[in-house]
Amino acid sequence: MGGVDSGRKTKIMAIITISRGTLSGAKSVAEQTAARLGYPCVSREVIVDAARECGIEEGKLVSIMDEPPPYWKEAPGKRVAYLNAIVAALLERVEGGNLVYHGHLAHLLLHGISHVLRVRIVANLEFRVRAMMDQEGLDREEAIAAIDKLDKHRARWAHFLYGVEWQDPSLFDVTFNLERMSVEGTVSAIVRLAESEDFRATPDSLKAHADLKLGSQVWTALIREERTKGSSLRVSANDGHVTVVGSVASARVLEAIPEVARRVPGVKEVHCEAGMGSDWFW
Repeated sequence: MGGVDSGRKTKIMAIITISRGTLSGAKSVAEQTAARLGYPCVSREVIVDAARECGIEEGKLVSIMDEPPPYWKEAPGKRVAYLNAIVAALLERVEGGNLVYHGHLAHLLLHGISHVLRVRIVANLEFRVRAMMDQEGLDREEAIAAIDKLDKHRARWAHFLYGVEWQDPSLFDVTFNLERMSVEGTVSAIVRLAESEDFRATPDSLKAHADLKLGSQVWTALIREERTKGSSLRVSANDGHVTVVGSVASARVLEAIPEVARRVPGVKEVHCEAGMGSDWFW
């Protein structure tokens, strides 16, 4: 398996997600990996894009990602909707099938696409504490408390939305410990993995990618449309055939769903299985 020269952009098709704990060094790994491969590299800007595209207050979306409120203060449907907005924005940023995304719970966002390489970056507590102290101007005890708080919030968020423990090793393809490996060595290893047959795009994985993207595009269209944006809807796609389920406020909204969905390029047929009910919130 050949290496990749630092100045040469490759034609590998892969999506690399890099999950991180607070100040674990993943940002540097992601940026250098993207530079080596010539891929776009995104993180927080995906949240900003999602907020803008879906008409959600950016501060609200950031708070959901970084510091989820107690479950009794936030409607479950709305939290899932915010997640859908982020996935939709993330897929829009993929260029030529390629992307490096780093962020909290990155490994969970694009489940079902086999050419996604799910990387976890870890570092020991002392590394993270020093980084927190330098970045935030905190003393040691304050830095430890801040890291502990953020880690617990992310664990709650992952468990609520996905029903998993976010640090479960089986959810990642590979883990790198920056206490024992340099950033440069970690980047080289990730690049080689991205080149391997294990993470090459296949017809099935490309279809899964296309279906997820189309479903997210239809979902975004529905929440941007005045007639349907207040509804609690979930959208799936299969080779251009789109299914919409969930709850809406009126028969007028039900009638509008197929019309709005058909406007999205790539939609061949719309199956609206939504019903009228009280689970709507926007």
